[in-house]
Amino acid sequence: MPLRRRDFWIILLTCILFCIFLFSRAKGGILTNYLFQFARILAFCFLGEICHAVLPLPIPASIYGLLLLLAALRFGIVKLEQVKEVGLFLTGIFPLLFVPAAAGVMELWAEMGKMLLPIVIAIIPVTVLVLVSAGRTTQALTSRRAAKKEAEHD
Repeated sequence: MPLRRRDFWIILLTCILFCIFLFSRAKGGILTNYLFQFARILAFCFLGEICHAVLPLPIPASIYGLLLLLAALRFGIVKLEQVKEVGLFLTGIFPLLFVPAAAGVMELWAEMGKMLLPIVIAIIPVTVLVLVSAGRTTQALTSRRAAKKEAEHD
């Protein structure tokens, strides 16, 4: 399977960012710290792009990148402190990243108006399902953490 030009640049950028990730032990200022943390996260995004280009599975590249970063964090390849500050920043501006998608929906409102009832019928149960599952998961994790702290104090 020949590589496309886009895939070549993705692989090249991944190699560069992975080298930055491996050899970034500099103790610079806060800007340097943020840049290296962002480069680490971006390296996993590009590794996800490579997985998406190579593997014939219908999984988005961003999911591959997230799973690779999760595995690296879990196995200690990446320490949480090496990506925490930029990760918190990115999750803080997360709602802002949905503005272009919302603008696209507003552009297509005329076409979507014809399908409004099926869209609402699909959105409402899924929203309730997400809310219930997120609430149950949070309750389970909170009770597990409380039980763990109680066991440590005993």
